[in-house]
Amino acid sequence: MYNIDDFDLKILTLLQGNGRLTNQELSELVGLSASQCSRRRISLEQAQLILGYHARLAPEAVGLGMIGLIEVRLINHTPPYVASFHTMLGEVDAIIDAYKTTGDADYLLKVAVADLAGLSDLISKILSSHESVAHIKTSVVLNRLKENGLLTPPQ
Repeated sequence: MYNIDDFDLKILTLLQGNGRLTNQELSELVGLSASQCSRRRISLEQAQLILGYHARLAPEAVGLGMIGLIEVRLINHTPPYVASFHTMLGEVDAIIDAYKTTGDADYLLKVAVADLAGLSDLISKILSSHESVAHIKTSVVLNRLKENGLLTPPQ
């Protein structure tokens, strides 16, 4: 287990807000030398506390302007059904986030599609027809207010 100190926490927080910060920029913001920041960043990556660096794109930029949240209940929780459902999650690009949850639903999926027709196809041709799925409940996102811990620009 990696022991996070205040410097590590500050580095993680700064990188979460801007993954493009250089070690020199980090050093000025954190109060350590650039080489110390570099070593700490590498250690945080190796400890898998930093999972990657990504460009944060507007869904419209890649033709996926419609976001849906889909609650899924499985038929049962036997290993074959669960494994089959998990395999499908990895194969469907439109499913951008998937969470196993408590409550009425077994899973909550965040999906990104081009339009309402794309959402309808995803629901009817993939999710509803999947052998493991007993019930789905879909909500369409009207406005994205905050994602990945960051407020979205006004729409």
